[in-house]
Amino acid sequence: MDRPWFTSYEPRVPRSIEIPDVTLNYFLAESTRKYPYNTATNFVLSYLARRLLTVGGKMTYQKLNEMVDRFANALYQLGVRKGDRVALMLPNSPHYVIAFFAAMRIGAIIVNNNPTYTARELKHQLVDSGAETIILLNLFYPRLQEIRAETPLKRVIVAHVFDTLGPLSRFLVHAKQSKQPEWVDVSQDKSIYLFQHLLERYGPNPPAVEVVPDDTALLQYTGGTTGLPKAAMLSHRNLVANTLQVASWLTDTNPGAEKMMCAIPFFHVYGMTVAMIFGLYLGGELTIVPNPRELDHVMDVIQHERSSLFPGVPAMYIRIVNHPRISEYDLKSVKACISGSAPLPIEVQEQFGQITGGRLVEGFGMTELSPVSHCNPVFGTRKKGSIGIPLPDVDAKIVDLETGEDIPFGSDKEGELLVRGPMVMQGYWNRPDETAVTITPDGWLRTGDICKVDSDGYFYIVDRKKDMMIASGYKVLPRDVEEVLFTHPKVLEAVVVGIPHPTRGDDTVKAFIVLKPGVTATADEIRDFCKQQLAPYKVPREVEFRDELPKTMVGKVLRRVLIDEEKAKLAVAGEPKVEAVGAKVAGT
Repeated sequence: MDRPWFTSYEPRVPRSIEIPDVTLNYFLAESTRKYPYNTATNFVLSYLARRLLTVGGKMTYQKLNEMVDRFANALYQLGVRKGDRVALMLPNSPHYVIAFFAAMRIGAIIVNNNPTYTARELKHQLVDSGAETIILLNLFYPRLQEIRAETPLKRVIVAHVFDTLGPLSRFLVHAKQSKQPEWVDVSQDKSIYLFQHLLERYGPNPPAVEVVPDDTALLQYTGGTTGLPKAAMLSHRNLVANTLQVASWLTDTNPGAEKMMCAIPFFHVYGMTVAMIFGLYLGGELTIVPNPRELDHVMDVIQHERSSLFPGVPAMYIRIVNHPRISEYDLKSVKACISGSAPLPIEVQEQFGQITGGRLVEGFGMTELSPVSHCNPVFGTRKKGSIGIPLPDVDAKIVDLETGEDIPFGSDKEGELLVRGPMVMQGYWNRPDETAVTITPDGWLRTGDICKVDSDGYFYIVDRKKDMMIASGYKVLPRDVEEVLFTHPKVLEAVVVGIPHPTRGDDTVKAFIVLKPGVTATADEIRDFCKQQLAPYKVPREVEFRDELPKTMVGKVLRRVLIDEEKAKLAVAGEPKVEAVGAKVAGT
């Protein structure tokens, strides 16, 4: 197979890498052996007294490994066995790291859940995965109570932010709170356990469970053709391979010395692999913040903790370069960032480089790829609008949308992107038909994205074959929102589309609605209805009422017509350029 991208590889990036026959447990074990007294996790809730005092907690690799052993033992003693699904509903925190690797240690399968999910969305994933155990923050427990009886859950483990704080931080948080924290009463239900109590009760001696590379490690939910999310099965081998592929791409890293800014959520496969797993593989410090939307705090942490690696999404980088007080921050410790999940404006790359002195490059991935398959070279040629070139041991091609024939590189013809490599998922959980449609018999994964490839092997996303939207860094399936809209008593017809935002770098979720005869409604009324049943990023930001929707002769709504109309409006209004709203960088 022709691989023109090899000529664009940086000198220290290999064309192929050795992927050892190990599980994810090996990464933590090796870093603990090499760097037992280095900081593994640095949880930063806030700063006090002009950053002289940190509210949070730190753990060394030795301590983290002990906590993982204790929690693995606890899970096993509670009845969790190899192959069982363990659901997580946690923000970025040491709880997540401990629970994730504890499950890996006994061969259980993690099921990630977005903490912003409504009870309805959570129920689907718990039922579909068959999870009998869930570990969640106390703040999310009331949501679980609504639907627990309708799920297969046998045990609930409740974590609290205080669990991983140092003594002084606990005192300060208690003193600062206007009311006592909401503790979950476990005395009346023998199936509910407290995270901290389990760590105290069980010793660091979990049973020896044979876990092999091809065992499934994770069920990561993504959009489905039926409108319901489906779970990609990612094995230990998949995640180990992708971690090492990313490591081979970032050639300027120092094992045992890096500080990984963990703002992107661990429950997202990108944050899980590129921030958490890769950071621990390096023997680095995971600098953890629970809420990436608190931008001032994220920037404070980067400055104060001297973060060196900062994976994220375009919306985050755009907000940083446009921050009104950016000149007051020293972010020069950042040396490399990979941006994923949405197109990254070249102007943002350049401004971010001026602010930090580091390199920000755009990459591409998807849940089914563990997730990264392409990236622009960190120190080599970056091409405007390109998702970059395939990582080591990744094959990629485009095929004709009608014939399925391979399209030659550099032909300027559009086709569907297909990817093959050791990070391609095992398949979809309990969905063999969808697996067969997505993965070809010879191992190529159909991405559903329409691409072009130049003669140098740089890939360019032209359009989405599917109608998936990217909102706030997350995939949103239109039908998921539409099904909720159709339950509104005043809605006759509804269609949801993603409108490219001119500066934010992702999509604005917009709903077009036809009301039933004789009724009236407001946009706020529709949004409030959606907020009760959808995660915040899925709720339509814009609502437009119409007398009718554009349709084909057979009555199918022409979604593309609506999108084109919105793009035309933006063109007439004049799209603002990113640099026009950016803050002036000191010294420029």
